[in-house]
Amino acid sequence: MINPSHYPGDQWARIAPQEAGFHPDRLKNAVDYAFQHETPWPRDLPKSIPLNYNEPPEYGGIIGRVKERGGPNGLIVRGGRIVAEWGDTSRVDMTFSVSKSFLSACAGLAIDRGLIRDVHDPVRDYCSDGGFEPPYNHQITWHHLLQQTSEWQGTLWGKPDLIDRNREVGTRADNSRKGTYRDLRPSGTFWEYNDVRVNRLSLSLLRVWRRPLPEVLKEFILDPIGASSTWEWHGYRNSCVEIDGRQIQSVSGGGHWGGGIFISSRDQARFGLLMLSRGRWEDAQILSEPWVERALTPCDVNPGYGYLFWLNRAPKRYPSAPPSSFFALGAGHNLIWIDPDHDLVAAVRWIAAEAIDGFLQGVLGALTE
Repeated sequence: MINPSHYPGDQWARIAPQEAGFHPDRLKNAVDYAFQHETPWPRDLPKSIPLNYNEPPEYGGIIGRVKERGGPNGLIVRGGRIVAEWGDTSRVDMTFSVSKSFLSACAGLAIDRGLIRDVHDPVRDYCSDGGFEPPYNHQITWHHLLQQTSEWQGTLWGKPDLIDRNREVGTRADNSRKGTYRDLRPSGTFWEYNDVRVNRLSLSLLRVWRRPLPEVLKEFILDPIGASSTWEWHGYRNSCVEIDGRQIQSVSGGGHWGGGIFISSRDQARFGLLMLSRGRWEDAQILSEPWVERALTPCDVNPGYGYLFWLNRAPKRYPSAPPSSFFALGAGHNLIWIDPDHDLVAAVRWIAAEAIDGFLQGVLGALTE
């Protein structure tokens, strides 16, 4: 069992590359490669986000908080200690769909505590807000929502699920048909990356927890693993609901329309270490090991996806990384790479999507043992 080094604040243990089993010059080359291959996304994200998604004005548009991004940065951790670090890793930036993996953890906490009895339960048994009624949505389970196979139909926070139908993801994605109609399939039989449906999951988890998900994440995960207090999790200006007499904002699972988690690379790396250690941090089991195993189980209709984590199963998303690797990925490009085979975690920000595999290849090629 991996035991991550746990130091409060910025006092994180370091290790020289050669002591951690790296060839120093080769590791430096990998870091330089990441630094030199900056994403083409402009730093003025408030202006550039709508252009990146190219959606019709009646449905597209920013409705949540956004901010300008920083420059390339990241860190590589082996054995719980920092081996390499570049750029401003303490800067709090939007992390886009990396937020989905944090949302997965909030679902895991609910399962571990019995707030959700079984992932195969219909969500309708827990949410009586009209979002899971016949004839389309009543058979949707938590499992479907977490795997992005729900085919949920409806409109949430002014965004119809249609806006992300026919959406493709990846460096060669063709989104010329994104937002066009297609017939829906039975839940569990078709995989589609759809932010409206992820936001429906977030709202459903809020209904189960009956408290803001940022509070849940802070109390049960990020504070116990020694994360900073600088991160934030936002929803939309129209995503508040009343629960037990108070208005609570339902947070988003990404920055597609603004919002999502704003966080530093250092805090993301800590979350990666928690997942690397199968939910354990020092003497505490933060997330149960059965939940982590479940979250990393391949989807039947997309073996490259688990419960809001990307898997590197065949066909491998990143050919240079081992099949056991898994990722939290966000547009821009933001990623947390977890490699159990080599006891590695890397949090990388603002790297060009097509350069990610080259970075992974460089890091693994620098290993001497």
